[in-house]
Amino acid sequence: MSTLSLRLPKSLHDLAREVAKEEDISINQLITLALAEKLSALKTEEYFEQRAKGSSRAKFERALAKVSKQEPAAEDRLQRRAK
Repeated sequence: MSTLSLRLPKSLHDLAREVAKEEDISINQLITLALAEKLSALKTEEYFEQRAKGSSRAKFERALAKVSKQEPAAEDRLQRRAK
């Protein structure tokens, strides 16, 4: 573990304290979780951007052509919502 000194506006600190109390966790845990979530989202976006660079319509069409034309079993079908 390492220590990080962080300056927060009072309003943000107060809100973090409130949310941490509601979640029954420490402010440190809340900030750690929030940072992990944000970093995960950024890295996921970066991952998909890299994957998209290697894609093409032709590759998509080839993959789609491999999908079975058979109807799914009844238990695998999506349920339609009543209107």
